[in-house]
Amino acid sequence: MASQTKKKKPNIFKRMGSWLARSWAEFKKVTWPSAGTVFKNLGIVLVVVVFFLIAVGLADLLFSWLLGLLTSVGA
Repeated sequence: MASQTKKKKPNIFKRMGSWLARSWAEFKKVTWPSAGTVFKNLGIVLVVVVFFLIAVGLADLLFSWLLGLLTSVGA
């Protein structure tokens, strides 16, 4: 009968250390944007958010006004 040898995993601390080392190596490969790029993109996002805030707010006012007209006609 052939004996089967199980391959034993390293202990949890060695596996965690290996994972941290691989993660840190990938983290160092990241190209981070400059502060100017971040603030420019932040400005664009804020302008778009304000635009849609105004658009949705105006649509809400319009639909509220139309609903008021419809409900007052029936009264």
